[in-house]
Amino acid sequence: MVIHMKKNETYAPPFTTEPEQDEDDCEEIDDQQEKIKETGSVTAANGKHPIHCLTVIGQIEGHFILPPQNKTTKYEHVIPQLVAIEESPEIKGLLVILNTVGGDVEAGLAIAELIAGMKKPVVSLVLGGGHSIGVPLAVSAKRSFITPSATMTVHPVRMNGIILGVPQTFTYFDKMQERIVRFVSENSKITQDNFRKLMTNVGELATDVGTILDGQRAVEEGIIDSLGSLSDAIACLYSLIEEGES
Repeated sequence: MVIHMKKNETYAPPFTTEPEQDEDDCEEIDDQQEKIKETGSVTAANGKHPIHCLTVIGQIEGHFILPPQNKTTKYEHVIPQLVAIEESPEIKGLLVILNTVGGDVEAGLAIAELIAGMKKPVVSLVLGGGHSIGVPLAVSAKRSFITPSATMTVHPVRMNGIILGVPQTFTYFDKMQERIVRFVSENSKITQDNFRKLMTNVGELATDVGTILDGQRAVEEGIIDSLGSLSDAIACLYSLIEEGES
């Protein structure tokens, strides 16, 4: 190819650059990955409605720091997130995914109370396990789902370490246990009496009292609303969002 140029005219070969949108997309992906790494949560804005996904995994950490080898959900991370989600006009709903062994009772109840008090639609999904204080967290959503292979352990309040063997200690345990029973019964279909029976069952756990429920039985007992998977939970959340907008 012959290029004819006038005097004092220079030639620069054509070149192409990557669209700016691609760079923005890469930055957005990096931000999401960093957010998942730091807090175990992500905002999904590319679906039918923008929703926030919050994961509650491992052991719920309260006032005492757990050993570094433990997988933990820190309540000081979760509580500000919930406030930000409730106040964000861009986020239309919240999906809470649980795979937890339980943990600090007061921290778990604090998170559950915040979720139950949110005006935005909230759907929970129990995967793997939603044990101990994970039960109030699961029922705190507007609608709750559990996979058939997941389990939930219902048992009385426990405390690690040295305690005083005096009547006041057992009174404190009883009051804390009643807070859990009342919260679960108010946010699910199970009655307080039936939930207490599950907590004090002596025929299932070898070294403890309580009950292990698989997904189907958790629904039959009235603790969880429905059996389902991720797609069912998201479809339900979209439906609740649309009902609120209509």
